[in-house]
Amino acid sequence: MTRGPRPAPLWQCAGARWDRHELALVWRHPAQGERLSPLTPDRPLSFTTGPRRDCVGVRRGARHTPCPAGAEVTASAVSAQCPDCARLDRSYSVAADTRTDDPRPYDVYLAWFGPDLVKVGITAAEREGARLLEQAALSYCLLGRGPLMAARRAEAVLGAALGVPDRFPYAAKRTAREAPPPPERRAADLAALHQRARGLGGLPESLALAPFEPVHHDVAFHLDRVRPEPGLIRLVPETTVAGRIDAVAGPDLHLTGTDGRALLLDTRQLAGWPLAPAAADARGGAGAGGGGPGGAVLSAAAVLSAHSLAQPSHPGRTRPDS
Repeated sequence: MTRGPRPAPLWQCAGARWDRHELALVWRHPAQGERLSPLTPDRPLSFTTGPRRDCVGVRRGARHTPCPAGAEVTASAVSAQCPDCARLDRSYSVAADTRTDDPRPYDVYLAWFGPDLVKVGITAAEREGARLLEQAALSYCLLGRGPLMAARRAEAVLGAALGVPDRFPYAAKRTAREAPPPPERRAADLAALHQRARGLGGLPESLALAPFEPVHHDVAFHLDRVRPEPGLIRLVPETTVAGRIDAVAGPDLHLTGTDGRALLLDTRQLAGWPLAPAAADARGGAGAGGGGPGGAVLSAAAVLSAHSLAQPSHPGRTRPDS
């Protein structure tokens, strides 16, 4: 019996990743590894999703383990992992408190997302603030640095004493960034909390306190280009999205559609899809909840070269998950 040639492996979108002050789309290929393609304002973006969304497996540092079951993932899910891979991912994770032996120093931060939306958290010091970009914090300041468990203890003390949580609904963050107060106002809010935090008892002795030095993400996010009330794009199989990137914040791409509408694409929901090229002026399916014409599923490189997103050009850089 004669068998035809096996289809070439596809590049799979693995979502987006912040590196310093730039958001990039992440691509994975079974033979060629990982590549990044920058997502910068004024670049056109146009693609059509494939017939199904697959689990992206587990990534720890520079090592990626594909999903052994090749499981399909619900199109609307924020996470692109199947239950088994998600369970494995959280079995040795700082975020899930299942990894307590991490020898790296950790920063404790206060992050400002909007009026009355200030949270406390920790991040590996070597990440140099990338975690705050991922979370879409408009401004932040560091409170101190120390071993992981000291940072965790400080996070708990601050949360209880200052009445600040460790998370917010994502919709609240999106609404707050549409008309944020100026950096000076945000800095004043953070300065008051920072001063109160430094005066608290119960902070671990191994936590080295940091002076107040606010950081603002207006330029990195292009906040002046965020338009109000964007239509949220909901991806389903064979959905076409086409437009121009206006701004980026956390995992969100703020776009102007080909018909001029303000749109928002959550790149977390891109993860797991193979993407095919779509005409740069495509109009079908770019709205909230819309679907467009399908097409042959091509490699990620074809999507990028066809639509002015740079070819996957350099190996993905290692990033811890906290």
